[in-house]
Amino acid sequence: MRRGRAVTGISQRMLTLTLRQLGQDGLVTRTSYPEVPPRVEYTLAPLGRGLLETVTALIEWASEHHDQISSRTECPQR
Repeated sequence: MRRGRAVTGISQRMLTLTLRQLGQDGLVTRTSYPEVPPRVEYTLAPLGRGLLETVTALIEWASEHHDQISSRTECPQR
């Protein structure tokens, strides 16, 4: 599956920069294939896999509290 095509709300440049930084931080591994057109795959590195449970819990929490978070951002309290 082509992740770059599946990710919405982010430019190709920002996605590339973010993935590059995650690679430098040791969270993902980049594999490029000498094909036409060029193909690149990213996978979680061992360090990134160690964060998977924590990040998944954060995503679940954010989903559960989405309405509360949205209402505060739409109408900031003064």
